[in-house]
Amino acid sequence: MNQAENLIKLAGKTSQGTEILKEAKNGFIDVKAYEKALKDLIAAEDFIYSSLPSHGLSAQEARDFTNKLLDARENIHIMLADFGVMEKVSSQNQLKELSKKWIILTTKSSYKKMLIKMGVNVQQIVVAGVPLDAEDMLQLNPKIPDTALKSINKKIRHVKNDISRKMEKLKLKNMLVLAESDLNGEILGKKASELYGAHVVLKSNLKDLNDSKMVDILIKLEN
Repeated sequence: MNQAENLIKLAGKTSQGTEILKEAKNGFIDVKAYEKALKDLIAAEDFIYSSLPSHGLSAQEARDFTNKLLDARENIHIMLADFGVMEKVSSQNQLKELSKKWIILTTKSSYKKMLIKMGVNVQQIVVAGVPLDAEDMLQLNPKIPDTALKSINKKIRHVKNDISRKMEKLKLKNMLVLAESDLNGEILGKKASELYGAHVVLKSNLKDLNDSKMVDILIKLEN
């Protein structure tokens, strides 16, 4: 109950951290939203027992745990808005505003399309289908022939030029690497962090990302 209460308080805050909770008015319970929130909180509770006695979580476990809390918060937000306790906030509008500070580097064109659909400016997205260093390609495929490496080097130059051009044109210094938590994503994130001081967010399944979760990611990075 304490966890649920804290989660409700968190859901009632804007990106600036100011509470906008109001007196409840009459309305109807969104039973489906309630059930979804409850299931996510129960799933999150499993981590409390599995992490005994220290309650410490690995990076992957922390991602899974917090994703459950974020999913629950989203449905709690829906219910609170239905009763007038919170104002309905457009996640897409929030995302458009919050993402203005970032160049977002991702690994697939499908992820780029997903981000555009959420409201991110297409000019701020760069797709890197290859690592940012040819030597890193050997980690993905140790048997890759030299002729293929030459072609990859050309693609790497194109990606780096695209990054530099967009950063200069849009006057942006902040980079976010958004990729899946596989070897490709890890290699890209590490090199982008070294070269550009990038922040790295890796998800087990990036297709599960939505505009609300993306807003939460950017708010965390700002704080």
